[in-house]
Amino acid sequence: MTYDFTSLMDRKGRDAIAVDKPPGFPKEGFSLIPMWVADMNFPTAPSILEALRQRIDHPAFGYFSLSDAYFDSIIRWQETRNGVTGLTRDCIGYENGVLGCVVAAAGAFCSRGDSILVHSPTYIGFTHSLENCGYRLVHSDLVQDEAGVWRMDYEDMDRKLKEHAIHTAVFCSPHNPSGRVWERWEIEKAMEVYKANDCVVISDEIWSDILLNGHTHTPTQSISEDARNRTIAVYAPSKTFSLAGLVGSYHIVYNPYLRDRLAKESSLSHYNSPNVLSMHALIGAYQPEGAQWTDELCQVLSGNINYAYDYILSHFKGVSLAKPEGTYMLYLDCTEWCRANGRTLDELLRAGWDVGVAWQDGRPFHRPYAIRMNLAVPFSLVQEAFDRLNRYVF
Repeated sequence: MTYDFTSLMDRKGRDAIAVDKPPGFPKEGFSLIPMWVADMNFPTAPSILEALRQRIDHPAFGYFSLSDAYFDSIIRWQETRNGVTGLTRDCIGYENGVLGCVVAAAGAFCSRGDSILVHSPTYIGFTHSLENCGYRLVHSDLVQDEAGVWRMDYEDMDRKLKEHAIHTAVFCSPHNPSGRVWERWEIEKAMEVYKANDCVVISDEIWSDILLNGHTHTPTQSISEDARNRTIAVYAPSKTFSLAGLVGSYHIVYNPYLRDRLAKESSLSHYNSPNVLSMHALIGAYQPEGAQWTDELCQVLSGNINYAYDYILSHFKGVSLAKPEGTYMLYLDCTEWCRANGRTLDELLRAGWDVGVAWQDGRPFHRPYAIRMNLAVPFSLVQEAFDRLNRYVF
């Protein structure tokens, strides 16, 4: 490995809610292993730090506009990582965050009180942001096949779109929290359902760089000419490079009508604008060195996921999970374990926190006995966490 994914960073007092403001703390004698909020406990790519240093060397931070280098970096990254061709700068727009873009797109194409289709389990950010803004979420459950792989239920999607007269859908690819990296044929079928129901599709592709064990990402807009013209795709370097604290995402919209409506809605608050350091962070991230760093990151995360998945299946009877294909999150189903041991999920969660395994309540993602775990930590901490769970919890 060229880059450092093994050092144990001390993030205390360094603006990290993962360690400074967790939902709970361990009992005396146990250190905190941050495995809840979805940021990474690795140093970010050196090319980002170098880009920031070069900008900070100039002491003025006044008004500015997005540079040619910003747009060129995105175009080059999308071409080399996702095989995107024909992307031009007029199709790219800055967004403060993926969720901000989701809300703006909903505002552009829905009325308050309208229903929006999402898949379940559902990323909690979709739930909070859209419901807070007055929209009603209709959930189409993902189902697990005989191999335990999460699949879309296309008939259920079609039925609910028709029953609720829905014309806007949020599509998550790769899917959070299940970790599915959809195959091309799966996205094709989903887009046919959306087309048949005249839906604008908001495609959250923030996890598209974090791919495990050789899986590849298929951009939703690449499926067909129709998909290209009905989809608002949202990307960001924040998950890939742990840059959430700097803020900065971007949309890709090919259809001028969708693009103009979205841009108008996003502009209304006058707060959907970049800061200069986040612009330079993206430029630094989307360099060849950033691509090499990302490839090594995916190797490290694949190893973490493989270890955790095998450990759970061999040690924690009654806990089931699908092996993630992307993201760095596990989504555990503890239904059978809780029933067999007469424990509530709250008791199980607390037992983990007591020994410093700072995992996340998975129920807000719409599964009643779920726990979500962030494995973007050095491998030594993954081993330590599961050893503690084995000895003290399960």
